[in-house]
Amino acid sequence: MLPTRLSQFLRAAVLTALLVVAGCQTAPVQEMSDARQAITVAREAGAEEHAADDLKAAVNYLQSAEKFLYKREYNLARRDALQAKSSALDALRRTEDNEEAEPR
Repeated sequence: MLPTRLSQFLRAAVLTALLVVAGCQTAPVQEMSDARQAITVAREAGAEEHAADDLKAAVNYLQSAEKFLYKREYNLARRDALQAKSSALDALRRTEDNEEAEPR
């Protein structure tokens, strides 16, 4: 068994390392990409015509996420990127619903 002081030191070192790792934020690269792709799909489906408000909200959230990303405020950037994706998917659903309801 390790001496008490060495054991306490190792515990403190491990705890410090965990706190450092937990405090590190990474850029929301995947979330930003997902939001951009969702906006593109919604646009291609015709959301500018059928769900302009939802699409505009998605674009605004993405622009906000990009600003936060530039400032390295990654948690806020991630939040807005997720909201952008959600709004874009709302626009896509609304567009699809409108297209189904239109007579052919």
